[in-house]
Formats: sequence, structure tokens, C-alpha cells
Amino acid sequence: MDFTQLFAEILKGFSSFYWGNAVMILVGIILITLAVVKEYEPVLLLPIGFGCILANIGMSSETGMMKVIYDAGIANELFPLLIFIGVGAMIDFTPLLAMPKMVLLGAAGQFGIYATLLLALLLGFPLNQAASIGVIGAIDGPTAIFVTTKLAPELLGPIAVAAYSYMSLIPIIQPPVMRLLTSKKERSIHMEYVARPVSNRALVIFPIGLTVIVSLIAPDAAPLIATLMLGNLLRVSGVVERLNKMVQNELINIATLFLGLAIGSTMTAQSFINLQTLAILGLGLLAFVIDTAAGLMFGKFMCFVTGGKINPLIGACGISAFPMAARLSAKMAADEDYSNFILMHAMGSNTAGQLGSVIAGGLLLALVNAFVH
Repeated sequence: MDFTQLFAEILKGFSSFYWGNAVMILVGIILITLAVVKEYEPVLLLPIGFGCILANIGMSSETGMMKVIYDAGIANELFPLLIFIGVGAMIDFTPLLAMPKMVLLGAAGQFGIYATLLLALLLGFPLNQAASIGVIGAIDGPTAIFVTTKLAPELLGPIAVAAYSYMSLIPIIQPPVMRLLTSKKERSIHMEYVARPVSNRALVIFPIGLTVIVSLIAPDAAPLIATLMLGNLLRVSGVVERLNKMVQNELINIATLFLGLAIGSTMTAQSFINLQTLAILGLGLLAFVIDTAAGLMFGKFMCFVTGGKINPLIGACGISAFPMAARLSAKMAADEDYSNFILMHAMGSNTAGQLGSVIAGGLLLALVNAFVH
């Protein structure tokens, strides 16, 4: 037996291993720790963290099993769209349909996307990468992944990690901004929930009509809005309960698992350890803060226009992180006055933010395509 050859074969795995791989393995362990110990978006950060570890021991998205998973679900945008079906089935649009004016807050909550896009351009990022970085401000993982895969797949790892990490850190990032930009008096404003009844017919027509309208206005957003509304139609139709439960559980769980592994498999040391990654993480955080601030300021404007009938806190949840952002806004109001219940209003704003993020993603794709072609 040639022991020299055997020894070389055993050590082959170390031949391409360097300090950067060790750093990224540590990053993967940190993500898993956040998922297990802190329960920060565990269903995604845990597989992302494990995928990151695999990527730095030779199982990246360019080889073997991980390449198959990446090509099957990320390269063709399948996994984000499957997740959107499940998300749509979980969302109740009744509060939004009962209070259509909440659409304005959902639009205001997307301001950070475009502000960050402009800042990224000023920092020297090309338009396609700047748009992908800006979409972190949607605080919507599937939208960020869908847009980035089309525009700047080389940035998928840091953008996906930023999008899901910041979404999990909503209870930490948003409260300081909310306290800074609103007074105790404003946070204590009670809002009457006098909403018009929403019929089952309206709930069924809404996803169909919205899919048609958005797809005609922003064709690049069609896959996102179509899958989201398909899931919602399964929910509100009331005749396919098996499918409704399946997409909320089995489908979204399987897609999320493989999505996380595929994202983690792109996080090699060569692609992740650089100043560009730090800039992306910083810009993504800024986008989130700007979104929150813009929503709050528009909420304050609505409060002024209505003579103090709108609690500005509902502007902070005009983002896509449903229902975490709505619950946080409601909790902030209840902390000031335990009898203050604004959850239904916050849910209306939050669902509007979910739709706003999808439309914003489609507009970014259209914007980049228009300039490129």
C-alpha cells in the first residue's frame, strides 16, 4: 500500500482550505446560534448557516448536490415563488380592504429602497447591484432573492443574509427610531376601528383583480404578485382547504429549507470576505431605518391631516415583514397605554407594505431593464 498517496488523499480537503474558510465557518456557526439560541428567523437562518459551513468545506453552489439545489430553485427563481404562495395563504387582507387608506402607508414604507439605491450608485455600485442592494429595504426575503437573482446573482449571499437578518431584528432596530420620531402623546393616540364589512365575494375578487392590474402595470412583478395572490386565493376561496394547509405548511417548509441551503452555499470566503459585503450590510440596514422613518413621518402627516385621529406608529409597519412589524407597532402603543388597541390598523398597514414591496421589486426590475436596453 502506498501510504504517501493515502496520506495525500486524506489531506486533500485541506489543500484549498485557508483562513477565510475558517472565518466563514464561524459566520455559519453564528447564524445557527442566532437561530437556535435567540430564535431569530430560525427556519431560514439555520439552513443558511449550515449551507455556509458546507460551502467552505468544498460543497459550494458550483459543485455536486448544492449546485443541483441552486440550479433547480434559485437560478430559475422557483424557491422564492413557492414561498410566496405559502405567504399569500397566511395573509388576511380583510383589514386592508376595510381601510383602503392604509395603502398610502404601504407605499411610504418603500421609500428606503429608492433612497438606498441612489446612495449605492453614489458609492460606485453599478445600477443592477445598487437596485439589488436597495431591495433589502423591502424587508422581504423572497422579493430580495427574486430581484437579486435576476439582477446581481453574485451578491445573493450577503443580500439574502441581510434581508432575513434585519427582518428578524425588527424588535431591536425599529423601536429606537419609533421613539425618536414620535412623542408619547402621538404613540398614545387611540384609533377607532369603524371598518366597513368585507364580503367573501370581495375577498375572492381582490387577489384575481390585483394580479391582473399589477401584472399589466408592472409586468416584471407578475411572478411575485401572481404567486402571492394564488396563495391568498387558496385561503379565501374556502373550497380547497387541503391545498391551503399544504402550501402554508409542507410547501413553504420544503422550499424554505432548500432556499436556505442554496443561499448558504453561495457564501464562500472568496465571495463574502470583502469590503463590498460590509457595504451591502450597512446599506441594507440604512434602507430599513429609512423605510421605518419614512413610514412614521407619513403617519405623522396623516395624523395632522385627520386632526389627531391616526396613530403615527402604524406607519412604521408599512413594510413587508408580516405580521411582526404590525405586532410591534401595536405593542409600542399598548406600552404607552394598555387600553390602546391598534393591531387591526397596523395589520392593514402591514399587508399594504407586503403588496408595496412586491410592486417595488417589479419596478426595480423594470427600471434596470429600461436603462440596460
